[in-house]
Amino acid sequence: MKSLFFLWATLISCFACSSNRQSLNVIVTNPLAVARANEMIEVSASDVFSKLKLADTAQIIVLDEKGEQIPYQITYDEKVIFQANVAAKGTATYTIQAGTPNDFPVKACGKYYPERVDDVAWENDLVAFRTYGPALQKTGERAFGYDIWTKYNTTEPVVEDRYGNELNAETKAKIDALKKTDAKAADALYKSVSYHVDHGNGLDCYKVGPTLGGGTAALMVNDTIVYPYCYKTQEILDNGPLRFTVKLVYNPLKVKGNANVVETRILSLDAGSHLNKTVVSYSSLKESFPIAVGIVLHEPNGVVVANATGGYITYVDPTDPLDKTVNYGKIFVGAAFPASVKEAKSVLFSDKEKKELRGGADGHVLAISSYEPGAEFVYYWGAAWSKADIKTSESWNKYMADYAKKVRNPLKVALK
Repeated sequence: MKSLFFLWATLISCFACSSNRQSLNVIVTNPLAVARANEMIEVSASDVFSKLKLADTAQIIVLDEKGEQIPYQITYDEKVIFQANVAAKGTATYTIQAGTPNDFPVKACGKYYPERVDDVAWENDLVAFRTYGPALQKTGERAFGYDIWTKYNTTEPVVEDRYGNELNAETKAKIDALKKTDAKAADALYKSVSYHVDHGNGLDCYKVGPTLGGGTAALMVNDTIVYPYCYKTQEILDNGPLRFTVKLVYNPLKVKGNANVVETRILSLDAGSHLNKTVVSYSSLKESFPIAVGIVLHEPNGVVVANATGGYITYVDPTDPLDKTVNYGKIFVGAAFPASVKEAKSVLFSDKEKKELRGGADGHVLAISSYEPGAEFVYYWGAAWSKADIKTSESWNKYMADYAKKVRNPLKVALK
């Protein structure tokens, strides 16, 4: 009898503990007639901890509508973020409460690579990118825009291994030695480790050069782009598991009569997204200027969509592989805008500019807006690969059109 009484007392005690556990409902509403899949939700961390009456050092868990744990991250700017799925015109409810979170795989991360002339490279489960740093600028090589690395056959991080293989000192020494005796063997060994060759999970087959690359923003003076060079300083603010964020500060520029104009960019890549969010600001500007987001064109008559009304631009890049005998498909590049775009168009370089200044590139597709002094310019840019999850330009254009609608009609979040 004592044993039975003790069992009942234990059950009642556990039920009371469970009932008294503080929970916070996050109600997510979708205003669009388009389903939202794996879209990142942001909730103020201070609101979460204060409403749950927890110390800001306490552990929390996030539960979906089935009561199962899902990954979350607390970001540098004190947001609790997690991915939500909401039906078209629907509502979904997630729960946050105290608890011990499960271990979840890293889906978004990046690193600074001083050993590769100060590259900063980052990725998520779908795609990878990089931008160039001061050591590259010192060499005199002109690379102004963002680079795109393709990725497939895995959702795990691959970039660090690609750099490790490409930059391995022992392998590089063997290649240098072989060049003196057996050029073919040296070339074969280089291709066996190079990130310009697909070793089963993607590669770098995108050409940036002295252009805006895969979606860089730049001020314009009249119709002339003021090209930014490589960043001056970098600071990684978030490094997974769901979001990578880096802050880049650039060297001062002279823009018309405005001296010492310093550009700052904050780039974030979330798990499950093909696009980076980028927040651009400029100091020391005394007047408004046009600001253009550009995607380099590697064909004079390439497949372009320039939809100012819809708020997006796209381009189908033919790729630039090291091994010309291999078909590396197409890279789909695009940018989307939460605010109105004044003009979207393709602009081709003159023959002289193409040959002498732009490394043979043909031009840009540009989305042109207005930048006001002291403001922040927000846009999204990124890419997909025809050998990965998005196979056709039609599918990419739909993805970009939907993405533009989503950033113009964000999910509504309420705490209860």
